[in-house]
Amino acid sequence: MPNIRPAKSEDIQKIAEIESLCFPESEAASLKSFTERFQVFPECFFVLEVNGEIAGHINGCRYHKAELPDELFENANLHNPNGMYQTVFGLAVAPSHQRKGYASILTKHLIEVCKQRNLTGMVLTCKEHLIPFYQNHGFTSQGQSDSSHGGALWYDMTIEF
Repeated sequence: MPNIRPAKSEDIQKIAEIESLCFPESEAASLKSFTERFQVFPECFFVLEVNGEIAGHINGCRYHKAELPDELFENANLHNPNGMYQTVFGLAVAPSHQRKGYASILTKHLIEVCKQRNLTGMVLTCKEHLIPFYQNHGFTSQGQSDSSHGGALWYDMTIEF
């Protein structure tokens, strides 16, 4: 049975490893980036464990608008602890644990955390083939994103509570 918990500093190495397995190098956050982000907004990092092993993660900062500008990926200090929107920088499940519903479990967990924190909503960018996944979790597509993160084509997704 999977277990979700807040990430700890000692989890960052494994989080970065999973990220590197799931995203192209141009899109994956580095260990350095994860470390910097975790120092600024540790309350926005969650891991999913299976039999005591980290199998996936979800993370992002809080922001004052329903948008996810590329600058947020680069500068952890743009995190606004009073921001009413939770961003999602990354959702990743190790390849050996994929197709088991763990990405959905992580997404639902973060949605519930945001509701408990009385946030207005969440915002993320995703690739076109993932739009239906997020729509199934209540997100609405806002169309093609202005993001050029990693040189990829992204779509803005939002959910309001």
